[in-house]
Amino acid sequence: MQIEETTDSRANWQDQANCLGVDPDLFFPERGASTREAKEVCRGCVVRMDCLEYALVNGEKFGIWGGLSERERRRLRRQRAQATRRTSA
Repeated sequence: MQIEETTDSRANWQDQANCLGVDPDLFFPERGASTREAKEVCRGCVVRMDCLEYALVNGEKFGIWGGLSERERRRLRRQRAQATRRTSA
């Protein structure tokens, strides 16, 4: 039952995403190519944070998720890990 709830909630946020129907290649640019257009699609998206959390939880290594590149998501994961270590120390 819990798996169904997770699947349903995931489908729910994806159904509301600005990128729905947009060419996925836009969000997976070649190395060194601009990410500006993909990030622009994400900018006003109502489920941007859900998308970002999905990418962080699932370790997405490529593409633009929640308006962030892999490099930006790595930085965010490091910042969160440091904050967690500080609060648990």
